Amino acid sequence: MINLEYIERMLARMPEIEAELSKPETVTNQRIYRELLREHSGLKKLEERARHFTTLGRECADNREMLEDTELDAELRDMAQEELTRAEAELPEAERELMVALLPEDPDEDRNAIVELRAGTGGDEAALFAGDLFRMYSRFAETHGWKIEVIDASPSDVGGYKEVVFAVKGTGAFGAMHYESGGHRVQRVPVTESQGRIHTSAATVAVFPEAEPQDEIELPPDEIRIDIFRSSGPGGQSVNTTDSAVRLTHLPTGITVQCQDEKSQHRNREKAMVVLKSRILDLKRREEAEAKGNARRALIGSGDRSQRVRTYNFPQNRLTDHRVNLTLYSLDRIMEGALDGLVTAMHQHDVELRLEELG
Repeated sequence: MINLEYIERMLARMPEIEAELSKPETVTNQRIYRELLREHSGLKKLEERARHFTTLGRECADNREMLEDTELDAELRDMAQEELTRAEAELPEAERELMVALLPEDPDEDRNAIVELRAGTGGDEAALFAGDLFRMYSRFAETHGWKIEVIDASPSDVGGYKEVVFAVKGTGAFGAMHYESGGHRVQRVPVTESQGRIHTSAATVAVFPEAEPQDEIELPPDEIRIDIFRSSGPGGQSVNTTDSAVRLTHLPTGITVQCQDEKSQHRNREKAMVVLKSRILDLKRREEAEAKGNARRALIGSGDRSQRVRTYNFPQNRLTDHRVNLTLYSLDRIMEGALDGLVTAMHQHDVELRLEELG
């Protein structure tokens, strides 16, 4: 049952937000300004959907009242019945849309995303597939105006990557990318296969929101081990002539990250620290979700790699997402970055799970 009084109390916040947004000190603080804009946008959507729901409810009540009038002439009675039937048919969807608008938005949705992509089973073919996925995500980011920043990469001798860690920078990046977490399986004829046989290999993806200053993640120096080493490329060949690569190990959790993409040791350390804080934040969020029994948060949009999420079948030009039982025969376009349909399907699935939790 929707509590309209509760919604009115929520909407009473809108004038306060508008007043805050007009203050010069708010405009100069971009973080607070963006948060207020986001909150205002959500309340505006709630207001529109609440108005539509209450209008339909009022139309139903008015037309029922007219139909109770025994002196109503036949033509007006038919019109009232027609309007009542229409409004009653629209009311369930209007109620659902209003409930969706009442769901709290993911506070991490607009953050940058940190993505860890690793070749799994399948040897050289798995590394090539990891490279294809990295290219797919790069194209997807490009279509949304987001920037890809490589943090660490271990190229394979035959092409592709054994592992690549990168940031997707731009508003809404994590909101779209976080559905990619999990195991990705590919079925195709490898370029090295002379008999034309289809092989199966895999890559794993972990996505988590980039940590920000307001997260207040404190990492005491005595909890971090810092190792400095020389960057290397495929086959162990030296890339830099100086020891500029940095590996950070968080001793309490055992989380290890490294960065060797920059020539500057200082810059590599900065980037590695961002990833370390992001992984610790993700671990903290997952532990909280699991403690609350929130399976949705634990499985969708986290650093969890254990779940097989997709199969990419190249001979049939088919992609299947196993979480939503969605099969698309447009794998060629998807590999070029056309992921929006998948993101929309996963978002709708996410919403359904959250509505079930509200029960």
